[in-house]
Amino acid sequence: MKSLWLLLFIGTLVWSGIGPKDQFTWLLEVAPAIIGLLLIAATYKSFRLTPLLYWLILVHAIVLMVGGHYTYAEVPFFDGLFGAERNNYDKVGHFFQGFVPALLAREIFIRKDVVNGKAWRTLFILSVCLAFSAFYELIEWGVAEATGEGADAFLGTQGYAWDTQSDMLLALIGAISCLLALSRLHDRQLDTLLVERLKR
Repeated sequence: MKSLWLLLFIGTLVWSGIGPKDQFTWLLEVAPAIIGLLLIAATYKSFRLTPLLYWLILVHAIVLMVGGHYTYAEVPFFDGLFGAERNNYDKVGHFFQGFVPALLAREIFIRKDVVNGKAWRTLFILSVCLAFSAFYELIEWGVAEATGEGADAFLGTQGYAWDTQSDMLLALIGAISCLLALSRLHDRQLDTLLVERLKR
């Protein structure tokens, strides 16, 4: 599994970096994926994650790398979907920006026993995902202020006045969707992980 994961990650990263639409945008978009890879490598032995979470992190990284290659405003097949006047690939990215961190936060909260009770845990997970989404919007704003027109492709607003708000809404929807769809499967994998750790 580890070899296949790395092969898919590195293969997509290499493809993404060959002739991207905008080199600066590519660097900004793939940086979180590379940072994620470094964190996974650093914590693999001390805090191994569930297989489900590893695969979702890979999917999220691929979403970032595809967006970095084309820029989010120009990813093929996402122009005019469902009658939209813009390319909505960035909305896919922001959905995953909530979906994957929700499972990561859930895993850390459960394994580290951070929060008591499912309701409180859910509230904290959603709050973390919204905070992360808002923080990313602040980063986008900061980059745009620092670099001027060079950050247009990174911002990807495409003239939409409510882009920031809709991005955060999509992250929230992603986080809620993750908790509704994957909590039971995640619990089973957490139980398996616990049994494996006890056997060591």
